[in-house]
Amino acid sequence: MSEPVTDRRTVRASGPDDLLALVPGLIGFHPEDSVVMLTVGGARQPVHARVDLPDLDEIDHLAEHLADVAVRSGVASVVVVAYTDDDTLASLVVDSLDEAMLARDVELVCAVRADGRRWWLVGARPDTPGTTYDVRSHPLMAQAVLEGTVVLGSREELVASLVGDPEETEEIAERAEAEVARLATAWVEAGEPGRREHHLEVEVGWVVRRVERFLADGLRLEAGDVARLLVLMAVSVTLRDLASAQMTPMDAGRHVDLWRDLARRSPQHLRGAPAALLAFAAWMSGHGALAWCAVECAEEADPGNRLAGLVARALEGAVPPSAWRPAGPGSAPLADA
Repeated sequence: MSEPVTDRRTVRASGPDDLLALVPGLIGFHPEDSVVMLTVGGARQPVHARVDLPDLDEIDHLAEHLADVAVRSGVASVVVVAYTDDDTLASLVVDSLDEAMLARDVELVCAVRADGRRWWLVGARPDTPGTTYDVRSHPLMAQAVLEGTVVLGSREELVASLVGDPEETEEIAERAEAEVARLATAWVEAGEPGRREHHLEVEVGWVVRRVERFLADGLRLEAGDVARLLVLMAVSVTLRDLASAQMTPMDAGRHVDLWRDLARRSPQHLRGAPAALLAFAAWMSGHGALAWCAVECAEEADPGNRLAGLVARALEGAVPPSAWRPAGPGSAPLADA
């Protein structure tokens, strides 16, 4: 599992202390037992990726995967940080990465091992004491906080951030039952196919306007609107695809706010659609770790969710958001990415 992050800012790092301070702000949390690859210098599409620290029999596969990510993104040089207290494993990972990168004309400029308290250059004598570091007091971390970057303590905290208040979830579940009854009654009363199509058009129009209103004012949706959106997207894949087709790189961050809130407040049986839309919005805005968490949430609630599966494929292949092209309602927004 790779968690790619795209970031076009240029930040000057003078050494490992700076690199270690950059990583949490880029991926959204303080990594543990991880391998992080950062783009150095110019690249067609700068990309940073985090992967779980591999088992011994998975090291070469990991190295090939990260090297392929670098090539697809047009990256010429990278640095690698291995977050582990296992010096031997870190050395094996870096050696395999160096070989895979070299075979693809990508330079591995620097490799660092960090255990949360000290860092070492990979390859240093194992009995050396290492260099102490504290990213929380580093100027680059302070700058990220001033810019509004939220950095959580771990990936587990990021996963937990998608779990809402049980009382709110229960309220939405009750509203959703009422919404299902309303839609069923309206469908029966519509009778003829032509009138039913008109009724569907009304609901489609409401979804478009409600999403647009949130993008304009950013105000948290009332429970009734949340329930209506969740039910409509659960009964119509077309409406879910319509919501994804409304996203653009310029407003993807706002969509993250909307669908994260709905995923948190949704009962489990209705969580698949908002979680998948959150995954898509997070991928588009360059937040790979959040996108993966949302994919997992969507697939747990709705196994086989098509949009979640497409986002997962994009993340696995480190497909950059720039590859996305708007799709019409009813089509898969990542099908051609």
